[in-house]
Amino acid sequence: MKPVPTQPPNDSRPLPRRRLLVPLACAAALLSACAVGPDYARPDAPVPQDYKEARGWQPAAPQDDVPRGDWWAVFADPVLDALMRRVDIDNYTIQAAEAQYRQARELTAQAGAALYPTVNASVSKTRTQGTQSSTVLSSNLQNNYSALLSPTWEIDLWGGLRRGREAASAAEQASAADLESARLSARAQLAASYFQLRVLDAQHVLLSETVQAYERALQITRNRLASGVVTPADVAQAESQLQTARTNLLDTGLSRAQTEHAIALLVGKAPADFALTAGALTDAVPEVPAGLPSTLLQRRPDIAAAERRMAAANAQIGVAVAAFFPTLTLSAQGGYQSTTYADWFTRPSRIWSVGPQLAATLFDGGARSAARRGAEAAYDAEVASYRQTVLTAFQEVEDNLAALRILAQEQQTQEAARNAAKTSLNIVSNQYRAGTVTYLDVVQAQTTLLTAESNLLNIRNRRLAASVGLVKALGGGWEVPGES
Repeated sequence: MKPVPTQPPNDSRPLPRRRLLVPLACAAALLSACAVGPDYARPDAPVPQDYKEARGWQPAAPQDDVPRGDWWAVFADPVLDALMRRVDIDNYTIQAAEAQYRQARELTAQAGAALYPTVNASVSKTRTQGTQSSTVLSSNLQNNYSALLSPTWEIDLWGGLRRGREAASAAEQASAADLESARLSARAQLAASYFQLRVLDAQHVLLSETVQAYERALQITRNRLASGVVTPADVAQAESQLQTARTNLLDTGLSRAQTEHAIALLVGKAPADFALTAGALTDAVPEVPAGLPSTLLQRRPDIAAAERRMAAANAQIGVAVAAFFPTLTLSAQGGYQSTTYADWFTRPSRIWSVGPQLAATLFDGGARSAARRGAEAAYDAEVASYRQTVLTAFQEVEDNLAALRILAQEQQTQEAARNAAKTSLNIVSNQYRAGTVTYLDVVQAQTTLLTAESNLLNIRNRRLAASVGLVKALGGGWEVPGES
């Protein structure tokens, strides 16, 4: 076999490297049409035919003007709308997820670049000194000038590089779903915290009115004591009830401050630089259609992320399998090399070399087998995680459907209880003024009414939280069935 020449011939015939590279490239293209490892197919997931809690429950059909993407707009609260715009920009958790998505996107580009040749260039000058013989120490100085271009291309014969790009692409898509999941979670948390704040505002109004009513009751009791109608015990009871209401009012202020601080964190602000004025609690609790169970697999970003991670793990099996096969690398080098600067870039100083390299690992102590089994185990883990995520999603939908259905009934009964407590207080107050009952009866009636009012506010808050929770469980927003 003739050695590969290091200097081209002086005639104009085609270079031998062209005749060598063309068939090698064609063969590599044909071989690289296949990829080892299993092709991805999404495993089955436990998807029910219907929602258990939606049976027999007919939610109101959304109208054409009901928002789909900005689901929070259905509550018709401009303050909440403004906060939602800020959370998309200033929330640091979302910013971190967005940066991680950009990183995953660049990793995909990096994995794709491995499929293409790499070209390196080098320019160097070296000065060497040697001896003319082993006994004479006379020096021999020599300069070496070199300018080389070195392309290298690893042919993806078995699809290992393509499987790597496939895994990176699936990981990128999972990161994009993580970003959407972070947005959805932050928005839902903001809405729930905002409604909690408004409930505390309503609680503050209720307790303030209660304190004023108790102050009037205390004054009336003191006047009746001065008239000799009641005993000091009645005044003490009225005083104790008033101070308890004042304590509850102060505690509501603490809860409101902490909730406001939590909202500040969600919109990327320091608590000292953020404040929300008191506002009214909305009565709008939208009926969100649950849709079909099968659509949940496409709507939930966490399910999408789990499914894409499963695809990435499947591709990694192909990467591990490809390591069992030899690698084919095409490499070449060309340029100029001379011992004198004047002759550096002349035709006689040209050099080139080209040739393929086939390399294989013959023994590795079982490392590749272990890597393949590890990749298969990682895939099995992702499958289990995906199915668990699907089950959790359906649980969250069912939980919030049940909460909306039952809490709507609770609100009706609690409103009836509140109305009855009001009537009872009016009757007992009139009886107390007539002297037919003690002040203890008045205290009990007042306490019953306050408890009924507080419970009603709590149920309204839970209904709003369940409404937001259902929107989150459905993947954010909804669509009217049959719409294009």
